[in-house]
Amino acid sequence: MMWKRKGLEKVLNNKIKNHVPYLSFPMLEQTGMVKHGFSTKMGGVSQGKFATMNFTFTRGDNPEHVLENYRRMGKALDVNPERMVLSYQTHTTNVRQVTESDAGKGIVKEREYKDVDGLITNVPGITLVTFYADCVPLYFLDPVHRAIGLSHSGWRGTVNRMGEVTVKKMKEAFGTEPEDLIACIGPSICKTCYEVGTEVAEEFKNGFQEKYWGDILEQKKNGKYLLDLWRANEIILLEAGLKKERIQVTDICTHCNSDYLFSHRTTGNERGNLAAFLCVSE
Repeated sequence: MMWKRKGLEKVLNNKIKNHVPYLSFPMLEQTGMVKHGFSTKMGGVSQGKFATMNFTFTRGDNPEHVLENYRRMGKALDVNPERMVLSYQTHTTNVRQVTESDAGKGIVKEREYKDVDGLITNVPGITLVTFYADCVPLYFLDPVHRAIGLSHSGWRGTVNRMGEVTVKKMKEAFGTEPEDLIACIGPSICKTCYEVGTEVAEEFKNGFQEKYWGDILEQKKNGKYLLDLWRANEIILLEAGLKKERIQVTDICTHCNSDYLFSHRTTGNERGNLAAFLCVSE
């Protein structure tokens, strides 16, 4: 796959295992503590607008195809699909602590929860799974307490500081100190591709210090704005106490790479969903 990358430095690694391509962060790989990945559209069995590696059961894809996609990704990442736990995303900042009893929820068990856009756990072998098609995946690893978090942050999640909420939840649950965390901001829509209206821009001006407005917003001649969700989430993590050198920011935009990644801006609802996976190694 010939990725269109942002910036001069290659950030994400392209992996292929068991004929399944996925993306990974060197900063997480180097710890040896987690298994993780971010899916592409390739390597699955879904058909039509879902082709081929779709992870959502809610858009009309054949459920058996979706299950086979989970099996294939599980094999590629060396994790058990029956111990995956799926979010139930509705653009909230609700974060659920996942325990052993949650294993398989969303795949082989019903989810009794909803309105959950973030998941945290310290249970080895449990794989957290969240879903994307332009929104921002946030990966967290606390190497001191061997705990992880995985959160979905679209513009609503970002302006409501989902990254900070996740850090606070990890501190409450596991004793996580922000300065110990490794965080990765995953593939999502870039500033160049993300035009928003004045209402959204105003929410960001209200939610961020004025000194950052120029970092995250660029007004266009048509009166609309370009919004940098990557930088906005990085600012949130820094303000939450993380160290800059322990934050890795994607260089791959979903919209720029819509041949390989599902993008809502590209196809609207005629698509499948990408997924982020994160697991504490056993």
